[in-house]
Amino acid sequence: MNQTLTMEFMLVRFTENQILLRLQAGLFSLIYLVSMLENLIIISLTILDHHLHTPMYFFLRHLSFLDLCLISTTVPKFIFNCITFAESISYLGCVLQLFMVILMAGSETGILTVMSYDRYVAICRPLHYEAVMSKRTCVQLMAVSWFNGGSLGILYSTGTFSLNFCGSNKIHQFFCDVPALLKLTCSQEHATITVSVAIGVCYAFSCLVCIVVSYVYIFSTVLKIRTRVNQSKAFATCLPHLIVVSAFLLTGAVAYLKPPSNNPSLLDLLVSVFYSVVPPTLNPVIYCLKNKDIKSALVNEIVLCLLRHLTECLP
Repeated sequence: MNQTLTMEFMLVRFTENQILLRLQAGLFSLIYLVSMLENLIIISLTILDHHLHTPMYFFLRHLSFLDLCLISTTVPKFIFNCITFAESISYLGCVLQLFMVILMAGSETGILTVMSYDRYVAICRPLHYEAVMSKRTCVQLMAVSWFNGGSLGILYSTGTFSLNFCGSNKIHQFFCDVPALLKLTCSQEHATITVSVAIGVCYAFSCLVCIVVSYVYIFSTVLKIRTRVNQSKAFATCLPHLIVVSAFLLTGAVAYLKPPSNNPSLLDLLVSVFYSVVPPTLNPVIYCLKNKDIKSALVNEIVLCLLRHLTECLP
C-alpha cells in the first residue's frame, strides 16, 4: 500500500477483552483528570498569586502547560478508543499527534534544563540571581526551549511521513510514535529519520549533561551548609527532580534507540507510557509537594473564594 493511499492508521488494542478495555479507560481517565487538575492548579496559582511571579515559578508554569498539552495529545484518544472499541486514527490526526508529542517532549526537556540552571544560580550564586535570571533572560530561555521542541517536531514528523507506507497500517502502540510507524514503512532508506534521531539524542544527552552538572554544583554547595536540617531539605527537594528528569530522558532514549521488534511487547507500552503519561502526572507532585509557597498560595486562594462566597450570600 502506497503512502498516498493510506488514509488512516489503526492503533491496535493490546487486549480484546471488553472488561479489560473498560478498566484501561477508567484507569487512564483517572490519571488524565488528576494530571489536568494538578497542572491547572499550578498554572492558576502562578498567575494569580503575585508572590509566585519569580523565574522559578515562571518556568514551572510553562512546564505545567507543556505537561497539560503532552498528556492531552495522546490519552483522550486512547480513552475514546477503549470506550468505543475503535482503533482508527486519521492520517492527518496521526501526523499532528506525532508532531505534538515531539514538540512537547522536546520543549519540556529544554524547560527542565533551564529549571536546573535556575536552581544552580539561586543556590550557588544567590547574590547574582536577579541580574542573571532577569525577566528578559527567562523569556529568551523559554523561547529557545519551545523553538528546539518545535524544530524537533517538524524534523521527526516530516521525516517519518515522507516515507512510503505499505502493507499493514496497524500501529502497535497507544499513540502515533516514530518507532511504531517505522515498522510499517517499506522504504529501504531511513536517512532522514536516522539524522533526526541522532539530533534528538544529542539534544537530550546535552540537556542531561547540563542538568547533572548543575546538580553536582548544587550538591557540592549544599554539602558546605553546616546545619544538617538545611542539607536534608535541599537534598529532599533536588533528588526527586533529578530522578524524574533522568527517568524521563532515559525512557525516551530506550523507546527510540532500542532495536526494532516485529512482536509488540508490554515493555514497549510501559516505556511509552512512562515518558508520555507519567511525567505530566508526577511533575506537579514532585515540584510542589513540599513547596511552602505553592501550599500558601493555594490556601490563600481557597480562603479568598470562601470569603467571596460568604459575602455574596450575606444580605
